[in-house]
Amino acid sequence: MSASLTLRGQHACFGGSTRFYSHPSEACQGEMKFSVYLPPQAKTQAVPVLYFLSGLTCTDENFMAKAGAQRYAAEHGIMLVAPDTSPRDAGIPGEDDAWDFGTGAGFYVDATESPWKQNYRMYSYVVDELPQLIAANFPADMERQSIFGHSMGGHGALICAFKNPDRYRSVSAFAPIAAPMQCPWGQKAFRHYLGDDKSQWATYDASALVRTTKRDRPLFSHPILIDQGSADSFLQQMQLLPELFQSACEEVGQPLILRMQPEYDHGYYFISTFVGDHIRHHAEILCS
Repeated sequence: MSASLTLRGQHACFGGSTRFYSHPSEACQGEMKFSVYLPPQAKTQAVPVLYFLSGLTCTDENFMAKAGAQRYAAEHGIMLVAPDTSPRDAGIPGEDDAWDFGTGAGFYVDATESPWKQNYRMYSYVVDELPQLIAANFPADMERQSIFGHSMGGHGALICAFKNPDRYRSVSAFAPIAAPMQCPWGQKAFRHYLGDDKSQWATYDASALVRTTKRDRPLFSHPILIDQGSADSFLQQMQLLPELFQSACEEVGQPLILRMQPEYDHGYYFISTFVGDHIRHHAEILCS
């Protein structure tokens, strides 16, 4: 185990171990936190890695504590990794003023605007720094990696996968912010983190990114799985816009399974209901 990793806590879980770590981050220029679930199979062999990116206001602990995902990860022999959603205590004026921007709302982009650009580099953290830590410190099969997430984290999972299709074998999402350029949450975050150049916004918008794929060769031959609750208040507020992402996928022939789930809302009751389906979806690809 690297000396740079600090173990903050660990708990036996379904024959494996749920662990919480902190470490100094080069990408974010400060302390970052992440959690890991090591399935029982990791005691004797390297296992595939499935990253989960959480939504607005969440920490690295929400998914591990609330989703009930460990039982399915143990069943399929998959390591779960959940990073925090932003840098914290970066000393930036206003970073704690709003729940949908700043602390807990990094939007998985590399900020280019002051004062955010020094610390708010969550894209580089997720796709580069964190996997390097996982590879160096855990029994991970880095040839078999996938990614999923919820809400802001669903947006993050989609863009990370589309920008790195050679790194992630599969991607799925729960109620993702699927077209951030066209919703209030995304517009607020992108304007502050990336400035006013909307061509830069498009490099972090899943509905825009999917259209950059060649029409005769989708980025992922396996379907992308998205679950969306029909009673989600943010769906009604036009923050999520799954229909725009669906249209983009249809335009370029990207296989997509979009499941509208009657009566389900945006929270962890929704996630915990369908997380087993998502882990099975990834396991069929990662473990084949």
